[in-house]
Amino acid sequence: MADQRLCILSSAKPQAVETAAALRARFGDHGPADCDVIVAVGGDGFMLETLRAFMKAGKPVYGVNCGTVGFLMNAADPDALPARIAEAEEAIIHPLSMKAVDDAGKTHIALAINEVSLFRQTRQSARIRILVNAKVRMESLTCDGVLLATPAGSTAYNLSAHGPILPISADLLALTPISAFRPRRWKGALLPHDAVVRFEALEPDQRPVSAVADNQEVRNAVSVETRENRDIAMTLLFDRGQSLDERILREQFDY
Repeated sequence: MADQRLCILSSAKPQAVETAAALRARFGDHGPADCDVIVAVGGDGFMLETLRAFMKAGKPVYGVNCGTVGFLMNAADPDALPARIAEAEEAIIHPLSMKAVDDAGKTHIALAINEVSLFRQTRQSARIRILVNAKVRMESLTCDGVLLATPAGSTAYNLSAHGPILPISADLLALTPISAFRPRRWKGALLPHDAVVRFEALEPDQRPVSAVADNQEVRNAVSVETRENRDIAMTLLFDRGQSLDERILREQFDY
């Protein structure tokens, strides 16, 4: 539909700024509250920023790649933008909610589209207890860290940590260790999407831990509780034949 109202946003990278300006000049620009579709021009990082900023707006987001990987983006083709948006395939994703308590007793709330991660803060490995639905499943994981990833985030840091790739429609979360030392052979777990996962830092004074929801960090976390938030649904638009499910499937065959 050529008459769709677009809100065109861009990262600060010169190529993205230039591309966004050209798109605005050609197709117009509306505010986020008045648009039909938000167009995010940049890379995957900017897409995540845009989704976080407008995750409760109820507007679909179409990405135009001016970054490197562009896994969440579409190829830049200004001439065909309205037609590509009109024919785009939708992917519905839900964020993770993180509630982290630091060593001062302060509670921090954040949302993550890709993953919630815990990392060691010093040269010493972290020791982390893992509970699923209030039941201890791992008494002590000695590691560089551990993460819980959504299907959308399963091809990001989770994949680099040798976690499983999840189809976007899977009602699953990936629990993946980062450089586990003990137990050495534990490779992680697949959890139902409604699981409540709690991480507890053991020996936090000697082995401090950071908690990170995508790029929002809480230092000196002593406990972290995370779960999928199905009250929030975000719609990503992908060019026909290039759906998020298709991209995730291709990742599993490494081409």
